[in-house]
Amino acid sequence: MEPAIPAGIDDIDDEWLSQAMGSPARITGITDIGTGVGMIGAIYRATLEGDGPDTVVLKMPGLDETARFTAQILRLNIREVGFYRELAAESPIRVPHCHFGGVDVETHQFVLVLEDVGSYRAVSQIEGMGRADAEQAVDEMAAWHAHWWGKAGPIVERGTAMAIHDPIYPMLLPPVFSDGWAKVRGAMSVPRVVETVADGWVEALPEMLGSLATTPSTLVHGDYRADNMFFDDDGRVVLLDFQVIGQSMPVGDLAYFVTGSLSPATASEIEPGLYERWRRALATEGIPESELDGMWDVYRGAALFCVCYPMIAGAGMDLTDERQRGLLEATFERFERAADELSLTDLL
Repeated sequence: MEPAIPAGIDDIDDEWLSQAMGSPARITGITDIGTGVGMIGAIYRATLEGDGPDTVVLKMPGLDETARFTAQILRLNIREVGFYRELAAESPIRVPHCHFGGVDVETHQFVLVLEDVGSYRAVSQIEGMGRADAEQAVDEMAAWHAHWWGKAGPIVERGTAMAIHDPIYPMLLPPVFSDGWAKVRGAMSVPRVVETVADGWVEALPEMLGSLATTPSTLVHGDYRADNMFFDDDGRVVLLDFQVIGQSMPVGDLAYFVTGSLSPATASEIEPGLYERWRRALATEGIPESELDGMWDVYRGAALFCVCYPMIAGAGMDLTDERQRGLLEATFERFERAADELSLTDLL
């Protein structure tokens, strides 16, 4: 019998974890590793004694009420637990082993007990990813997209993912974006082009969503960025965080990755090459070239859409916290580069 889903971290003890992992485990310490790093959920590392791993990662609902509301409306917890239960075994990108995952579909309370991959090499989201890592990440992104190319529909129907054309997005995103933009604008200075785009973003949203909702579609990760990946000893990606997996045009993942995880100088130098590399990798995986035509225009629209992410994240951030503020500042600097080089204001 599966253990009950705990209400909070204080409910996780030796007995609960032993039942969840299927072998005796004794907890010698639990450390919060999620606070201040822009996570919607609460994340902890448990240090263990016993025959199993020395540590595991525990993921549970966040404590912030805004974050919990967003998670419930967008089914974030249901999606992530569903990914680990239904899809992780076939992922072409390595993901942490899930020792246990459970979610209450009525309350959205959930828990994940995951392999701790924190010993692998990480790349700072604020510092940005270099060329070699970016190329590896894009190659593996293409393998992910190709694997589920044209196959995301049934996953959406099961409730494990949400389609970008789901009516919740045009209903929820404008007020959440506006609230976040008001908070960010009042707390920090942003580049002028960010102000221009943000002021016209809500009006442009239906066209952006419509573009991403066209075919071909695949299962997208939705949050493919430096902070959500490690690189293992062979240099391959270990991917995290599957709360926003969905059905969409695949190029949105690429635009989000390039505009969010590369420094302006690096993105300026390698963005066109990464786009072509992604296309070639998909073609190598057997995706017809005809299905990749016209993707660059969708890529630009997806880059424009990406200004929503720092606004939505900012709504739940402590902007007096140095790292959280630094994340937003880096994101806005990178978006400024994208807006200039991709002429994004022309799309408003």
